[in-house]
Amino acid sequence: MSDNCRKLHEWFNSMPKLKFPFNEKNIPMNGIYILFEKGEFAHNTNRIVRIGTHTGKNQLRLRLIQHFVNENKDRSIFRKNIGRALLNKNKDSFLGKWELDLTTKKSKDKFSNRIDFERQNEIEKDVSKYIQDNFSFVVFKIDDKQKRLELESKIISTISFCDECKSSINWLGLYSPKEKIRKSGLWLVNELYKTPLSDQDMIKLKNNFLAENKLFFS
Repeated sequence: MSDNCRKLHEWFNSMPKLKFPFNEKNIPMNGIYILFEKGEFAHNTNRIVRIGTHTGKNQLRLRLIQHFVNENKDRSIFRKNIGRALLNKNKDSFLGKWELDLTTKKSKDKFSNRIDFERQNEIEKDVSKYIQDNFSFVVFKIDDKQKRLELESKIISTISFCDECKSSINWLGLYSPKEKIRKSGLWLVNELYKTPLSDQDMIKLKNNFLAENKLFFS
């Protein structure tokens, strides 16, 4: 397990990294993204801290914009989790309000009068600053929805099972209210500890998907 995780770290760290502000043209329309965070290391390189994809067709660019740019925690669970950790670290009582989801009209009608939106906007800006200052990522193209969802899950599981991928003592995620984030060292709560990549999956990832990625960036 650790050997496959090491290979994943070596492969992804060798790819062209993007960070904010990034050029959308360097991002395929469909695919998987791999996030790295400043100060986090594993296998003698930058530690992978999140793996993600998208469900809608041609939505990878939008998904990354929702994480890095759009200040709306209810459209990005990644942003929501960063905010949770920042608020919890500061023992900020606004954490309870941050948890409220205002996506639907029904929830807006129910909860809007309880929220100080000026304060919420301040936190959104803090989240944006943290993400934009601390995260870089690589992407690779997979057009087929089923294939990318399956591969995303297996990469997450492979890394979550690795005993050598530990967070630093200063990692923000250790302040997360979510035990799965603290335990795994990943900004994730889903697809952890499930089916990891097989040796055959590793061969396919390297020879097919990552090889195609090199063409994309040529």
